[in-house]
Amino acid sequence: MFHFVASDLDGTLLNTEHSLSPFTKKILQALREMGIHFAFATGRHHIDVAQMRDNLEIDAFMITSNGARVHDSRGNLVFSRSFEPNTASELAQICRDNPYIYTHVFRGDDWLINKPDAYSLSFFVDTQFKYQFFEPTDFETDDIAKIYFTTSDVAHNHHLVELKHQIEKQFGNRVSIAFSTANCLEVMAENVTKGSALKLVVESLGYQLKDSIAFGDGMNDYEMLKMAGKGCIMKDASPELKALLPELEVIGSNADDAVPHYLANLLL
Repeated sequence: MFHFVASDLDGTLLNTEHSLSPFTKKILQALREMGIHFAFATGRHHIDVAQMRDNLEIDAFMITSNGARVHDSRGNLVFSRSFEPNTASELAQICRDNPYIYTHVFRGDDWLINKPDAYSLSFFVDTQFKYQFFEPTDFETDDIAKIYFTTSDVAHNHHLVELKHQIEKQFGNRVSIAFSTANCLEVMAENVTKGSALKLVVESLGYQLKDSIAFGDGMNDYEMLKMAGKGCIMKDASPELKALLPELEVIGSNADDAVPHYLANLLL
């Protein structure tokens, strides 16, 4: 019996329209009525996820910015790890002249971006979270949970691959870095992962990691899936993730509500 469920959002719990289906909402509400704890575990911003949680009317935990921020079931911030300001400043400027890459910053309650990006806005269906523009060479660098880089076309993925190598060489273990999708490269402060955040939340409730089950599809889910008592990988997940965790069960697609169906069969 699992007492704690953690799930990634995009490509996992959200459907192909980046929304929570009525069936997903029904199952999550049923789990909470049974006393099973739930956490959104995502790279998304906490303001965005809080709106989803409010729409669901459940008291879920929120692991956001890939573990850089953790809020408890009542919405209280219980863990926060931000970039060292100089590191944040350097990262924000690292590819400001690349026309194919968009630079995003999660600072405090805000989402900052260096140029208009309609593609990124298409991911926000159930919430009203919008970006603000910023100048990478002149902005406040405190309270930054995550800096990430996107392209609007997966064909430009090679630009992000090159950027990943550059960041690893320049910053070393000062940062944590992972692809969430082929066209989204996410960077957090050192030792920030969904896995370390999951451990913190589960143990705060008096449980152990073996009492948890987790779902994900991207390389930013790797630590969480590896550390959970049971990890489940989506059918359309990153091939690299599947190769690194061959022992984990591969379930269906987010297009078919695979996560809530799996939870219903397993726990309900």
